[in-house]
Amino acid sequence: MLTNQRSQAIAQELDSRDPLANAKDKFFLPKDLIYLDGNSLGPAPKAAFADIEKTAHREWAQDLIGSWNSAGWFELPSKSGAVIADIIGAQNDEVVACDTTSINIFKALHAALSLRPERNVIVAEAASFPTDLYMVEGVASTTQSKTIRLEGVDAPEIETLIDENTAVVLVNQVDYRTGKTRDVGALTRHAQANGAIIIFDLCHSAGIMPVELNQHNVDLAVGCTYKYLNGGPGSPAFIFCANRHLADVQQPLSGWWGHQTPFAFDQSYSPDPGIRKFLCGTQPILSFRAMQAGLELTRQYDMREIRKKSMALTDLFLSEVMNFAEEYGVGLASPAKAESRGSQISLTHDSGYEIIQALIERGVVGDFRTPNIMRFGFAPLYISFQNVADAAAILKDILETEIWRDPRFKQKSAVT
Repeated sequence: MLTNQRSQAIAQELDSRDPLANAKDKFFLPKDLIYLDGNSLGPAPKAAFADIEKTAHREWAQDLIGSWNSAGWFELPSKSGAVIADIIGAQNDEVVACDTTSINIFKALHAALSLRPERNVIVAEAASFPTDLYMVEGVASTTQSKTIRLEGVDAPEIETLIDENTAVVLVNQVDYRTGKTRDVGALTRHAQANGAIIIFDLCHSAGIMPVELNQHNVDLAVGCTYKYLNGGPGSPAFIFCANRHLADVQQPLSGWWGHQTPFAFDQSYSPDPGIRKFLCGTQPILSFRAMQAGLELTRQYDMREIRKKSMALTDLFLSEVMNFAEEYGVGLASPAKAESRGSQISLTHDSGYEIIQALIERGVVGDFRTPNIMRFGFAPLYISFQNVADAAAILKDILETEIWRDPRFKQKSAVT
C-alpha cells in the first residue's frame, strides 16, 4: 500500500485502541474494498441474508397469508419504529417505519400545518436535499396562500426567516453536500419560541451521531434507513411525531393501514390515535426483514462511541489530505472542526467526477455531487483507521499521476 510509515503507525495505533473494531466482521464487504459511500448506501449486514431467506422461503412460500399474523408482518412498522426510536432518542411509540423519505416529508409537512392552520409560511433550506424542496413546493401547491422562505435565498441564516407567521420549519440535521451540522436544540428552541413547528430530516445523522429528539423537544422528524442504518437499497423510511402532538395532528394520506381498525373495513376514515396514524398502505415486508438486521446491529453499540470514532476517522482523513490538497487544486467543502460536521468529508475539485471514478477503479468508493463535490462517508462500524490512511494515499497517487484524465473516467452513468 502507498501509505507512508508515519501514517501507517498512526492508523495502526488508533485501530489497536478501537472499541468498535469487531463490528466490521458483522458486515459483508468485498475483500480489499474501501467503502466510503455508506452515506448513500450502507453495506449488507451478514445477518440480513438469513432474515431474507427465512421470510422468502418459509413465511412467504409456505405460510403465505397466514404470516401477517404468525410471523408478525402487520406489526413490523411499529416494531422497527421502536428500534429506530432507541437510536434517535425517542419513545418507542413515537416512531413508525414506513414508506419513503419523500412520502414521509409530505406527511410531516401537512401534519405540521394541521397544528398551525392560522399560519402561512414554510421555512426550509435552499441547499437542502432536492426531495425536501420538491415536497415543500408540492405541499405549498396543495394548500391555500402558503409562502415559502428559503435560507440562502431570502436570508443567509434560517433563524431570521422564522417569525409569527411561520407554521413549519423543515431542516436537515446534517447537510448532504458538505456534512455541516445544525444545533438541533438551539434551532428547535428558536422555532418554538416563535410558535412554529419544527421538522428535522435525519437522513445523514440517524445511526451515526446522537440525535436525542426528546431531549431537544423536537416536534417531528423523518429519515431513511439505507444509509448509516444499513437497511438495504430502498429500505423503508421512518417518521417521528412527539407524543404531545399525536392526539391533534393530521396527515393527508389516509390509507387503510393508518385506520384505527383497518380490518373492520369501515367506509369512512378514522385514524389510529397513535403513531400508526402516519401509516398509509400495505408495507414492503421483504424490505422490512432485510432492514431488521441493520437496525438491530446499530442498536448494539453506544452512539457516543460511534460519534467519537466518526470524528476521529474524519479528522485523520482530513489531516492526510490537507498535506497535498492545495498542490493539486483540491478544496474543502466540509467544516474543518469535527464537532461541526457529520461523518463525511466533502472535497472540491473541478474534475471531481473523474477523480471519483478513478478512485472507484482503485477500490476506494466515494461519490460525486454536482457541481464539484467529492463525498467520502466514514461509517465507524465497518471503516478502520487503516482504511482511511490508505484511501488518502490512493487519492494522492491518482492526483499525482493524473490518471483521472483518462477519457474512460469521463463517461457519465445514470447514478453518480
